[in-house]
Amino acid sequence: MTTNTYTNTNISAFSFGEPEAVLDNTLTGYLGMFLHPHGDYYEPPVSLPGLAKLLRANAHHGTIPYFKRNMLRKFYVESPALSATDLENAGFDYLVFGQCYFKRIKNRFGQLLRFQHLPALNMRRMKEADRFCLLRPHGELPLEFQPGEVLHLKEYDVTQQIYGTPQYLGGIQSVLLNESATLFRRKYYNNGAHMGFIFYTADAQLEPEDEKALKEQITASKGVGNFRSLYLNIPGGKPDSVKIIPVGDIATKDEFERVKNLSRNDILSMWRIQPALAGIMPENTGGFGDIEKISRVYYENEVVPMQHVFLKLNTELPKQKRLQFMKPDGQPDG
Repeated sequence: MTTNTYTNTNISAFSFGEPEAVLDNTLTGYLGMFLHPHGDYYEPPVSLPGLAKLLRANAHHGTIPYFKRNMLRKFYVESPALSATDLENAGFDYLVFGQCYFKRIKNRFGQLLRFQHLPALNMRRMKEADRFCLLRPHGELPLEFQPGEVLHLKEYDVTQQIYGTPQYLGGIQSVLLNESATLFRRKYYNNGAHMGFIFYTADAQLEPEDEKALKEQITASKGVGNFRSLYLNIPGGKPDSVKIIPVGDIATKDEFERVKNLSRNDILSMWRIQPALAGIMPENTGGFGDIEKISRVYYENEVVPMQHVFLKLNTELPKQKRLQFMKPDGQPDG
C-alpha cells in the first residue's frame, strides 16, 4: 500500500498495489540459433522452462496434452524395446516441447537393446553433429553423451533445423489472456466484489477523527491489496458531500465470460481437439454430437499421426522388437 499526504491542503489519499501474473516473460521471439556463451551447445529458440510453466496458466491447456498422451498410450502394445512409461513421457515431451529424446541402450557388442526416455526440458544439441548433452543443476557441468548415443525426434520448424517447436505457439496469447481474465476475477472476488471505487467526501464538518475512522474501515475491508482503491477528503465541497465513484460497472458490463469462452475456443483450436473430448459442458440442448463419431475422427486425424512419429524407432529395431499399436477394435495396426 502507498500513502500520499498533501501538506498544503486537507486532502489525503492512499492506494493498493497491482496484481501479478503467473507468467511474466516472453516465450517466443526468434533471434536465430546461437551457442551458449558458457557451453558448447545451442540454445533453444523458445524458452523450454517457459513452455513448462505455461501448462499451469490455463485449465484446458494444462490438461489436453495429458489427454493426448493417454490416447497414445491406450493403443500401445508394450515392447521390450520401449516401455510404456518411456513412451508416455516421451509423448508428453513431444506435445509440450515439440521434441523428445531417447538414449540408445546397447549391449557389449554394440547391438541395440532398447530405448530409454531422456527429459527434453534439459536436453541440448551440441555444436558437433549428433552430439547432445543434459544440463544439470547447481552449476554442475552438462552431462555429455557420446556421438550417436541419443536419438532426437522433433517437429519441423521452418526457422531452424536444430530443435523442434510445438504446434501451439500461435495460441500462447490466448492462453495468457485466459489466465489474465481468471486472475482479475479472482482478485475481484477475493476483494469482496465491492472495493473497486473512489470514496469521495466533501463535508467541512468532517472531523479528523471521523476521517481516520473511515480510512480504518476501508483498510480493514475484505481483501486489502487486491485492487487500487482510493480515499479522498475534500472539505468545503458541494451539496453531495459524500460520493462513491465506481471504477467500472463490473456487475452489469462484465466481459469475463466472453473473454474466457473466446480464449478457450482458441486453445481448443490450437490443440485441434473437439470440445466433447476436452470436458467442455455444452451450452445447448443438442450437445456436441455423437461422441463415438467424434472419437473415431480424432483417432484417425490425431492419434494415428502421433503413433507414426514413434514408429520411426522401428527403423533401428530388429523385426521381433519393433513397436506396434492396436486399432480401436483391438486388431493390430499393420
